[in-house]
Amino acid sequence: MKYGIVAFPSKKLQDLANTYRKRYDPHYAKITPHLTLKDSFDATEDDIQTIIKQLDELVANYAPLNIHALRISSFFPTTNAIYFRIEPTEQLTAFHQALEEKVPFGESKHVFVPHITIAQKMTASEHDDIFGQLRMTGVDEKDTIDRIHLLYQLEDGSWTTYETFRLSGAE
Repeated sequence: MKYGIVAFPSKKLQDLANTYRKRYDPHYAKITPHLTLKDSFDATEDDIQTIIKQLDELVANYAPLNIHALRISSFFPTTNAIYFRIEPTEQLTAFHQALEEKVPFGESKHVFVPHITIAQKMTASEHDDIFGQLRMTGVDEKDTIDRIHLLYQLEDGSWTTYETFRLSGAE
């Protein structure tokens, strides 16, 4: 089964992302706006029990994550995805690194760029037009995330929560 680890921002930031996702993201109905902390990976039920223990240990050492969506960016030319860029902080970078070490399942497909996707799977001309419009609109939202979520993918391609972990440490 396919799993992933994400953080969901506040309802306010999700609602803002969804104003764009409704129109520009074909995955709108498959998953709530999120910050991917670990790319999707395959795991067995036994693996998941180990991962749950590892995540329990990890979240006990980390305080809630403070995030700041400060601008709208794009992964062009790699992909035509547009996103809210989450400013990388020492805390977020350290948490991601610890997560990669603690949960060594799957392989990171990309360098960690904290973001919330708002548009994807567009043609190059659609991307250029929409990206230009959204950059003028901009974003400047701060948020605190106190939970991370282990998700699994259903047969229809949508994602649902397997287990939630509260960040309760001091780092």
